[in-house]
Amino acid sequence: MKTAELDVMSQKERLDAIPERKVRPAEERFRNPVGKYKVWRSTACRMCGRCVEICPHGVHVKPEGYRRFLPPRDDLCRGFRCREMKRFCPDHCPQGALRVELSPIYESLGDCRWTADLILSTWRMAETGQLPDGDLEYKAGSSGGGFDRIRFRFPEAAPPTGCDEISTAIELNRRKDDERPRMRIDIPVYGGGMSFGSVSPITMLARARACAAWNTFTCTGEGGYPERLVPFKDYVITQVATGLFGVREDTIRRARIVEFKYAQGAKPGLGGHLLGDKVTPAVAEMRETVAGSSLFSPFPFHSVYSVEDHKKHIDWIKQVNPAALIAVKVSTPVDVDMVAVGSYFAGAHIIHLDGSYGGTGAAPDIAKKNIAMPIEYAIPRVHAFLMSEGIRDEITLVASGGIRTAYDAAKAIALGADGVVIGTTELVALGCIHCGNCESGRGCARGIATTDEELVQKMNLGWATQRLINLFNAWHIQFVGILRNFGMTSIAELRGRTDLLIHLDYEGQPQT
Repeated sequence: MKTAELDVMSQKERLDAIPERKVRPAEERFRNPVGKYKVWRSTACRMCGRCVEICPHGVHVKPEGYRRFLPPRDDLCRGFRCREMKRFCPDHCPQGALRVELSPIYESLGDCRWTADLILSTWRMAETGQLPDGDLEYKAGSSGGGFDRIRFRFPEAAPPTGCDEISTAIELNRRKDDERPRMRIDIPVYGGGMSFGSVSPITMLARARACAAWNTFTCTGEGGYPERLVPFKDYVITQVATGLFGVREDTIRRARIVEFKYAQGAKPGLGGHLLGDKVTPAVAEMRETVAGSSLFSPFPFHSVYSVEDHKKHIDWIKQVNPAALIAVKVSTPVDVDMVAVGSYFAGAHIIHLDGSYGGTGAAPDIAKKNIAMPIEYAIPRVHAFLMSEGIRDEITLVASGGIRTAYDAAKAIALGADGVVIGTTELVALGCIHCGNCESGRGCARGIATTDEELVQKMNLGWATQRLINLFNAWHIQFVGILRNFGMTSIAELRGRTDLLIHLDYEGQPQT
């Protein structure tokens, strides 16, 4: 759908466009989908059709009436996993005309944190709404640290839950002395801030629509609140950041949650960045600035230098919108536990810890993953301090900064968080190949993190929405599976259960 078409859609049409929470196929939008394996068929092939009979995945296709096969569907190949099931096509080819090997594209994809397996498995989950059924590693990367070295200690036999329903919902307003609305989201996940200008309008709308379907939230980021999001305002967090770009009282009044962004985990102490290449006239109008000029948010709010100043900020938002919950997003310095307690006493409902592994295409290279405390250290530290202060059950603690998988999310909860916030994973579900060109207006060849009108049109709104709905469904399946393995009936029971985790550097070997 073109952006011009989105502009002329009536409010009623947009409201009617809120989708059902239903899994539907959302296949790759490009002609040649990427798979883990490459299947080669030599000229020795005699078109006997044995490979078609033996392969249950549709890799080999010979349409009726055709004399020859179509090129193999490499993206459907399960590779050497088929050998275990006696269905490895090269083993069954009478002429030895078939060969299977790792795809060169697969071998060039990703990095140690976002491995090719994680990218491909996220694509598969977004396509089908189910877990990948091949040999893709969808639970962890290969960074050698962080969540990649933490595993769950599952019991040999899952204890009975005594309950057919397993809840993955979390409460967002836990303050006992607060009269503001009690809010609950159906999965312990919501979308992090990605501003108007940093990603395409289709990406923003798709995130909002998918969150509406799953009764959770997405966040505007610090770029203002586009009118296109108004029909989904019950599922949109608006952000007040240090540059105050696009911040207006009317947008604050329409939000159910307002988030103060004090710092970003990928670049604490450096403020926000949006390079001039992405500041189009529309972005400039929203941010009340000049098109083509790079935008840099200051690191601090220049009106906030103490907890008392912080409380005045929160009181301001509460006065403007008496029904809004207040979230506070901070990075993870060594005194992050004190920051969290200060935010609670200032009146916040949600503390959002943003760790150093977070992905942003605008962060300088020197800042990425070199500043701030890793999130797996920050979560238990803040959780323990809030417990010692007797206020843990009155604040919602969410974590972001490198949450790539449902298992990462569950590990964060077991370390002490109530839920998580994701960003890069949603973009990967939409087809991101993790090329790192997000800061450029035309750098995103797949039309996801772009402001270029031509590239924006590469993505269809309905398709993008369905991919995210499917991804959340696959994550929900994994959350339920983890809880069932521990005999739990609610995601809240997993919070702070560090006894259910092991670190591979200190104990044993990986467990399933």
